[in-house]
Amino acid sequence: MKRLWIIMMMACTCWSVAARAQLTPEKLGWKLGTQAWSFHQFTFFEAVDSTLACGLHYIEAFPNQPIGGGIPGKMDYHMSPETRRQILQKLKQKGVTLVSYGVVVPEGEKEWRQMFDFAKAMGLINIVSEPKKADLPLISRLCDAYHINVAIHNHPRQSGAPYWSPDIVLAAIKGLSPRVGACADIGHWTRSGLNPIECLRKLQGHIIELHFKDLNEKSPDAHDVPWGQGVNNIAGVIHELYRQHFKGVISAEYEYDWGHNVHDIQESVAYFRKVVAGLK
Repeated sequence: MKRLWIIMMMACTCWSVAARAQLTPEKLGWKLGTQAWSFHQFTFFEAVDSTLACGLHYIEAFPNQPIGGGIPGKMDYHMSPETRRQILQKLKQKGVTLVSYGVVVPEGEKEWRQMFDFAKAMGLINIVSEPKKADLPLISRLCDAYHINVAIHNHPRQSGAPYWSPDIVLAAIKGLSPRVGACADIGHWTRSGLNPIECLRKLQGHIIELHFKDLNEKSPDAHDVPWGQGVNNIAGVIHELYRQHFKGVISAEYEYDWGHNVHDIQESVAYFRKVVAGLK
C-alpha cells in the first residue's frame, strides 16, 4: 500500500511538472496577436495574412487602413453595416479574430457612441485610445453600458503625449469604471526614460492590453528588435504579467523594417512562447 502511495505521488509530481512545462499564452488567458500598424504599408487583410504567417490569430485594427481583400473602403469606425458584415465574414474564413481597435480619439458623445456601436458590432473587447480628459466620465459610462473596455495608450513623452506616464494614467482613471484602464506600450515607456516592469507594477489591476515591443537601446530614437534581443527585459515583463495574473490582449507592434518585418515578429513570437513555457 505504501509503495502504491509513493508511485501515485511520483506520478502526480511528474504530471504537475509536465503541465507547467506546457504553459502557453492561450492557457494563461493571453490573446497574443498583432497590431495591424506593424503592417501599415499594406491593406488590413494583408496584415491579417501576415498575422497568420506569424502563427497568430488575433489582430488589433488601426483607423483608416485600406481594408483590402476585395472590400472597398478603410478601417473607419463610421463604415456601413454591410462593410462590417463583409469584414467579419472574411475574418471568420481566415480564422482570425478582431479584438481591439486603436489608437483612436473620438470627441464628444456623438462620436464616442458611434465608436462603441462599431466596437459592439465587430465584437471588440477593447478600444485603444488617448481620450480627451473631459470625455472620461462619458467613456466610463459607455464602457459599462456596452461591456467594452477602453485602454488608455501611452505614446512617448517627447511627442507631447498626454498619457506618457503610468502616474498620469492612474490619476485619469481614478473613480472610473474598472473597464477604463491602460494599454501599456512598453516600448514607448522605454523611449520616455521609464522602466517597463516598474510601470507595469504601478498599473497592477488596471492593465487591459499591451502593445509589445523590444528596443535596441534606451533612447527616444530607439528602434524595434526581435523580442529578447533588446533592452526591455522581455522575459522579466512576461514574468511580471504572470505574477499579476494578467488576462487580456497582447499586440505585437513592430515599428521597424517596414514591409519586411514578418520574420522578426515570427522570431519574437517563438521567444515569447519559449519564455511562457518555462514559467513556474
